[in-house]
This record gives sequence, structure tokens and C-alpha cells, in this order.
Amino acid sequence: MKKIIQTDHAPAPIGPYNQAVLKGNMLYTSGQIAIDPKTGNLVTDDIKAETKMVMENMKAVLSEAGMTFENVLKSSIFISDMNNFSAINEVYATYFNEETAPARETVEVANLPKFVNVEISMIASL
Repeated sequence: MKKIIQTDHAPAPIGPYNQAVLKGNMLYTSGQIAIDPKTGNLVTDDIKAETKMVMENMKAVLSEAGMTFENVLKSSIFISDMNNFSAINEVYATYFNEETAPARETVEVANLPKFVNVEISMIASL
């Protein structure tokens, strides 16, 4: 049976989905964007601050499931402008040990929810 993961320390879903679903020992997260869960405001003035907010939201979801970034097997990063790749990668890298970092893809897309610049989803395992 699947278990729905929900925390107030990450933004509430803005559609018919959940923050994450745990099935057995596998966690599948929905994409996180830079909504500050305390204020409900978007953090989009600076790409590094935006990426940090996304990663902090993801950290909260992982934590609610009893996991950390060390449990992440795969990340998917969607960005609206590949010119932001280096800045996003710089912040993203601070959350992982390079030797045990997860598999990942980074894809440039035409648009993201609320017209943010970056969205990240993850798959993790206990």
C-alpha cells in the first residue's frame, strides 16, 4: 500500500497531487518549486536563492519520509533557461556528497508552474 507524505514545512500542492508517495522503501516526490512554505510567496529574484528554496522544500519532504539527501537515487531538474545551469548546479551540489550523489538529468523546458525558473523532483529509497 502507498503512503502519502505531507509536511507543512514544504509548500502545499497546487493541484491534484501530493508532495510525495512512499511505496515500500521507495519515495517518489513531486516537483518542488521555490514557494516559501512560511509565507506562500515565490522566491524568484535570484536563481541561487530560488534553487536554495527548492532544495530546502525538498529537504522537508525527504525528512517527513524519514530520509535525507543521502537516500536520493535520482533527481530530475527542469529549468527555463539553460544559462542558469551553473548557478543552479552550484547550489544543488551543496546538498550532496559528490562521491555518492544521485543520478540526474537536467532539462530545459519552455515553462514551469507559476513561471518559476527551476523545478526539482527526486526518487529516494530507505
